Order: sequence, then C-alpha cells, then structure tokens
Amino acid sequence: MLRIIAATRLDRLSFERHALLGRSLRRLAPRGEAHADIAYANARGLPEVFNAALACAAADDLVVFTHDDVRLNDWFLSERVRDALAEFSVVGVAGNRRRVARQMSWHSIDGRSYDEREHLSGAVAHLRDGLHEELRVYGPVPAPVRLLDGVFLASRASTLRNAGVAFDPQFPREFYDLDFCRTCEQAGLSLGTWPIAITHASPGKFGSPEWQQAYARYLAKWTE
Repeated sequence: MLRIIAATRLDRLSFERHALLGRSLRRLAPRGEAHADIAYANARGLPEVFNAALACAAADDLVVFTHDDVRLNDWFLSERVRDALAEFSVVGVAGNRRRVARQMSWHSIDGRSYDEREHLSGAVAHLRDGLHEELRVYGPVPAPVRLLDGVFLASRASTLRNAGVAFDPQFPREFYDLDFCRTCEQAGLSLGTWPIAITHASPGKFGSPEWQQAYARYLAKWTE
C-alpha cells in the first residue's frame, strides 16, 4: 500500500475540493493503491503528524510525506516510489549531493543563491499566482544525495522504524527536512532523488522569524 501522509489546516471537504493534494488523491483513487492519511484542521507541527502516521503504518507500506499544496502529477506514483526504493532507502524529488557546515537550505549554501548545478539533482514544478506553472530543473536525476527537499519524502515504514528514524518535533515547519536527512544518514540509510513529477504551490518562508528560530535550533543540534 502507498500511504500518502500530509497535514492541512482545511477541513476534510475543503481539502478534497480545493487543496492541490486533495484533488490529486481523487485522480489516484481509481487505481486503489493509495491510502490518504491526512490530518485535517491541523494545528500540530509536521513532525508530530508524520511520526503518528508512521507509527500506524503497516511494515511493508510505502510511506510518502508531503504537503497539502502539492499536486501529484503521475498516476503511476506507486510504481515510481517502488522502483526508487529498490535503489535508495529514502527518496525525494530534489536534493543536494553535498552538505556543508551552516548550510541554509538543501539547495543553497548561503541563502542568497542556488548551489552549483553539479551538486544539485531533481526537478519540481512551481505554481505562481495559482495559474502559471514553471518547471525548475536542478540537476540530473536519479542521483545519490545527502539532503532532500521536504516537499516529498518517501520510504518504507519498516526501513525507518528498523533504523529508529523519526522526525524531530523541535522543527515543526522549517528545517524538519534537513534534520530528517541527517538523522537518516546517521542511521546508515541511503538518500536519493528520483524522477517523480510534482507541482508545488508554496514559495516557503525563507528568512522569516520562524525560519530563523528553526535555523538556530538546527545549528545548535548539529553543533555547527
């Protein structure tokens, strides 16, 4: 079973009608291979939601952690994830082959510009103004990486549980993905990108007070 895990501030009806992920799940429904595990009207941090869903998943479930403003463009998603997890322990759609001290995001070292293309991998389409879609290609894919974009993270439930890996609740929205990737690497799990087509509607909160506070906690945890 492909278990798609996400949180939304919307109620169930609004999510199914209006959220990009909600509409995507309707498209996947005819195949009967995907189960939606959505926290509706949610006020919890993403790690709390993700960890609770992971604890309830069957050992052989393929778990996908994503956002409610993501459109899943491939109705063969279960096959894509299954193929990816034959190569890597944890997979995503975009990432960085390297990690340096005090890195500010998976795609940027200094927060001002993208890392060199030779270090980046993957592609994500971005929705602007709710209408215009722009495909951003970061680099060749598939590829082994050290950091993944948290917009889409997939693994087997048994892989994460057996390795003792979970999301850290001290990063409710920002830096949960970088922290998760480092925890996976510390546990000996391989990370990689895979050609899975998604569209993301959020520009993120880079540089916001919430982001800066999370960055400080991230640096403190990893002693950088």
